[in-house]
Amino acid sequence: MKLVVIGNGMVSYKFCEKLRAADPDRKFELVVFGEESRPAYDRVHLSSWFEGRAADDLLMADMEWYSANGITLHLSESISYVDPLNKTVSTHRGEQTSYDQLIIATGSSAFIPSVPGIEKEGVFIYRTIEDLEMISSWARRSRKAAVIGGGLLGLEAAKAMLDLGIEKTYVVEFAPRLMPRQIDQPGSFLLQSKLEALGLEIHTSKNTTAITGEREVDGLSFSDGSAISIDMLVISAGIKPRDELAKAAGLATGQRGGIVVNNQMQTSDPDIYAIGECALHEGMIYGLIAPGYEMADVLVKNLVAKMDGEEKLFSAPASFTGFDMSTKLKLIGVDVASFGDPFISGNGIKVIQYEDAIKGVYKRINLSADGKQLLGGILVGDATQYNMLLQTCKNKLVLPADPCDLILGARGGAEQSAAGLAGLPEDAMICSCENVSKAGICNAVTQQQCESIDAIKKCTKAGTGCGGCVPMIKDLLQYTMQSQGRYIRNIICEHFDYSRQEMFDLVKIHSLKSYDEVLDRFGKGDGCEICKPVVSSILASLWNEMILKKGNSTAQDSNDRFLANIQKGGTYSVVPRIPGGEITPDKLIVIGQIAKDFSLYTKITGGQRIDMFGAHLNDLPEIWGRLIAAGFESGHAYGKALRTVKSCVGSTWCRFGLHDSVSYAIRIEERYRGLRAPHKIKSAVSGCIRECAEAQSKDFGIIATEKGWNLYVCGNGGSKPQHALLLAQDLDSETCIKYIDRFLMFYIKTADPLTRTATWLNKMEGGIDYLRNVVVNDSLGMAEQWEMEMQVLVDSYACEWKEAIENPEIRKRFSHFINAPEEKDPTVKFEQLRDQKKAQEWK
Repeated sequence: MKLVVIGNGMVSYKFCEKLRAADPDRKFELVVFGEESRPAYDRVHLSSWFEGRAADDLLMADMEWYSANGITLHLSESISYVDPLNKTVSTHRGEQTSYDQLIIATGSSAFIPSVPGIEKEGVFIYRTIEDLEMISSWARRSRKAAVIGGGLLGLEAAKAMLDLGIEKTYVVEFAPRLMPRQIDQPGSFLLQSKLEALGLEIHTSKNTTAITGEREVDGLSFSDGSAISIDMLVISAGIKPRDELAKAAGLATGQRGGIVVNNQMQTSDPDIYAIGECALHEGMIYGLIAPGYEMADVLVKNLVAKMDGEEKLFSAPASFTGFDMSTKLKLIGVDVASFGDPFISGNGIKVIQYEDAIKGVYKRINLSADGKQLLGGILVGDATQYNMLLQTCKNKLVLPADPCDLILGARGGAEQSAAGLAGLPEDAMICSCENVSKAGICNAVTQQQCESIDAIKKCTKAGTGCGGCVPMIKDLLQYTMQSQGRYIRNIICEHFDYSRQEMFDLVKIHSLKSYDEVLDRFGKGDGCEICKPVVSSILASLWNEMILKKGNSTAQDSNDRFLANIQKGGTYSVVPRIPGGEITPDKLIVIGQIAKDFSLYTKITGGQRIDMFGAHLNDLPEIWGRLIAAGFESGHAYGKALRTVKSCVGSTWCRFGLHDSVSYAIRIEERYRGLRAPHKIKSAVSGCIRECAEAQSKDFGIIATEKGWNLYVCGNGGSKPQHALLLAQDLDSETCIKYIDRFLMFYIKTADPLTRTATWLNKMEGGIDYLRNVVVNDSLGMAEQWEMEMQVLVDSYACEWKEAIENPEIRKRFSHFINAPEEKDPTVKFEQLRDQKKAQEWK
């Protein structure tokens, strides 16, 4: 049977892959026509091209794969006409090819609104690699860009503008909120605030009436009379199905587009099928990749059954009966997810909403009237519970007694998580893209001996599509291995088959000094947003070198890249170190003068420091130059490092003080300043048991006693407060520091990424007794080595900001764009805020 496939996108490739897997004897002759110049590539992760990923790395398979599987692939060759009567297709060159069965997988094209001026130079669509290449080329001469479309595709395009370093980017959305098909108004409002903090300017409820400019675009005009000035426009306002060939061939199409298909993906012609975004099933066009893969799977099963015998096909044909549109995305670093029916309402529907404006988190779940069934929900800012919520919704699992636990976290911890995984039915669909169930994942672990995410991907293909199911695959992997009593290796991510502890040792043994060296030696692929900060933290913890040197800058967390915390509106904060909270009048004057000169908002922090907000990126070197000249140094408020050592006034001033807590706090802070760790570290020194410095809420805290110092460890403030536990008591100053050295080095070497000391201890078998045995009694025999390693870090400390302003290459980083003028941005004004100036953008 000769099959001809029109289109060579992701769904077309998946059809070919599945067909060859189901047809090892190659009973089917397979011919594919693709109009692009390269084989099928991963459009889901298209934006990674702007992050430096090569076009060839996006390919689903190279030409050799098609050849090896006996597939004739025609590239750069579009089909111009389909003749159902004679069962032939004609190319744009006039050549004809016959078929027995025809599969149309032409996908979709970008929806282009009919706005006057759409033909001007500088207007682009966001759809193919060629589009991205043209956008990148034009961006080199652009300073202001706009993206029409505030949905998934539009925000992906906006991320591309950020990656290209465009000075100002506007997002224009016709609807009253961003991502109107996925999230509700509160979720959209929070997402918008996060995007605005990154420097994007969002315009919702905007109807574009004209694209202005003579030959090249220079602005947009809106129906409300407003306008913006731009020199580049990217249109990413949705998709429309490619059904023109079907219409010309007389096939049934929908009123609003799309090739009408039945449950077997058959069109109105019994020998022609349609799959992917061009297919209209039950009035629905599916714009996600997973439904397209499911369509391909259904079609393959029916074609193979048809070849084997008609009676087999018609006894139990495979059917496509619709698809769950739940999805989890990471848009410009922000988690966004929706599942089930996110907008369901009506009598009896119960809704639980949670919002944390400070952390930028919004969660909503919809429950049935009796509160026993999860119907849908929305997650913005934190989607860690998405996979379990999706499975709970799809499989109608029993809800906890308090449904709030679904989004706030249950008190049962790991036991609760394990119970949730155990409660999933065996046929629960974990990977929708590749149709892999819970049983498929668990069997890969138990029967195929898979012990890593990468091994499961190779064995089952789960997680190789959109990637949204990978966290749950990891949970199932660990759950299954644990239930079998097998050793669990908590690897960093798919690019490094090592745990953080193993990676720490490997980097040290081989004296690797940059992320690229580590990736080349022990990793694979290009790395990701998970492993890059982890490896960067390990490098900083081991070698204490300037984090922006040796090509490590792009691997850092967003704040570390510019040695400052980014704030709302795209400005930065400046936090000089003030050890122990002790500061001279002269230094206070310097801070006040700088804040006044640069119109910065100032605030005393909870850690006894002065924070200055509203600094522009290009002002940071000048501000820090003046601070360093006055004797200040970096406060590391931006890093996963020691933040502050808070103190009370101690015996110097307080009538209850037993020891000089201020001097000891200064000594502690100056010893561990700049120390990089899996997470931020906070400390405090209290001069007596009255605990005015709140030492027992810190990662390590010290409290004066009549005989010396008591050392407490693994406390935690914030959203999940936990008191520190007593590690040792009545210590002299030198012994106390020695124990802190050991404690911190043990934590740095063994904690998982982004794990605070409190969580680290909670997961430690033996708890505080074991930790005390290691640190105080040296049960591992590592105390002397850890003390030496800590001393090396202490001796090698250098202020990062001092290096940054003295190094011309690093200093270049602190500009909004490469040819930035010296003068201030004229689009920024200042407004009074409680008698201080705060930067606000012109509206």
